Amino acid sequence: MTRFIFADLRRLWAGSLVVVLLIAFATALGVAVTLQERALRLGSARAADRFDLVVGAPGSETQLLLSSVFLQPSPLPLMPGNVLGKLAADPRVAWAAPVGFGDSFSGYPIVGTSTALTTNLSALKEGRVFSKAGEAVIGAAVTLPLGYEVKPTHGLAALGGETHTELAYRITGRMAATGTSWDRAILVPIQSVWSLHGMGGHADEHDHAAEAGEAHNAEEPGHEDHAGGHGHGHVDPDAPLDENWTAEAPGLPAILVKPKTIADAYKLRQDYRGNGTLAVFPGEVLTNLYATLGDAKRVLSAVAVGAQILVAAAVLMVTVMHIGQRRRQIGALRAFGAPQSAVLAIVWLELFILIALGILFGFAIGYGAAILLSAMFSGESGIVLPVGFIRDDLKSVAAIVLFSAMLALAPALLAYRQSPAAALRA
Repeated sequence: MTRFIFADLRRLWAGSLVVVLLIAFATALGVAVTLQERALRLGSARAADRFDLVVGAPGSETQLLLSSVFLQPSPLPLMPGNVLGKLAADPRVAWAAPVGFGDSFSGYPIVGTSTALTTNLSALKEGRVFSKAGEAVIGAAVTLPLGYEVKPTHGLAALGGETHTELAYRITGRMAATGTSWDRAILVPIQSVWSLHGMGGHADEHDHAAEAGEAHNAEEPGHEDHAGGHGHGHVDPDAPLDENWTAEAPGLPAILVKPKTIADAYKLRQDYRGNGTLAVFPGEVLTNLYATLGDAKRVLSAVAVGAQILVAAAVLMVTVMHIGQRRRQIGALRAFGAPQSAVLAIVWLELFILIALGILFGFAIGYGAAILLSAMFSGESGIVLPVGFIRDDLKSVAAIVLFSAMLALAPALLAYRQSPAAALRA
């Protein structure tokens, strides 16, 4: 029986291939949607786990998270500069690191911060932390060697950003991989960013909001900052760092905070939600984003299920027509003594083999597509998206196989009920 089935499939290889591909692509769509959505959830959650609390100016919590944690270019309002000094001196805070945006180099964002972040975000893979105004530490995914000089560009060079000629940062260290957007970042002293954009210790934070607070506003063509031009200032690359934050510090778009305890985290969030500041837990903000992703997933899943139903209907229709065309063959089998059960098994197995192959290839194609999409996303964002199957996926596979077996049974029963005499007269 087995040799007969495979010989029959080889004889009808073209139609069999079309059936397998139809089922494979319909299955791959659903698999890719499921795996990619799960990978995005896991990857973003792991990236946000490295930051306990983010403090910024009142506004969108989602935008504050995307800009400060995931380093997505977008304008952010400024909070008063004295907030940094208060947080750094707060006994409930293990460390607080400022974050300033606006410049880039070769597509990598340049982030102004402090040694508190470069020391605690990740261990150094090589080199040392910056200790002077003209030094920088790079993420694990930045393809630049130690000692390389980075000339910052205001905004993005691809959109006409102006290169700063007043300072070139020399790379002194490389962090170990974190699986976050910070792997593609170039970290420099926040004081250098302030000075480079004409924001000295007594600078008016509101006059210079476009330079260090409204992150990457300069990426928009034709943008002009509030200070007029780019507010360039002189920077001594050998100047030592002074991280004793004062009340006269320029305004900041965000501060990353590491509370000492969970209780401290909740108290700090309560204390800094109001009076010109906004404090958020990245995990809570992500939960709201996941709700949006869940809605999108349901829509895409519905599309995938609809495609699978259409393919199943098409396969069933083609198979029924195929059985009608094979009435003489089936009648001959019965005339030569083949029992009804044998005819039922042959027809059922042929169709089930095609459906099973389509499902198998569909899972492989869907997995490969998810891997490719995750690699592309990781290359652009630096966030590692883990793609893989979980135990619950086995239930889905079992349900699909059971449905396929029932689907294949319909044309088999049609062949089973055919009269041999009527089939030979057809």
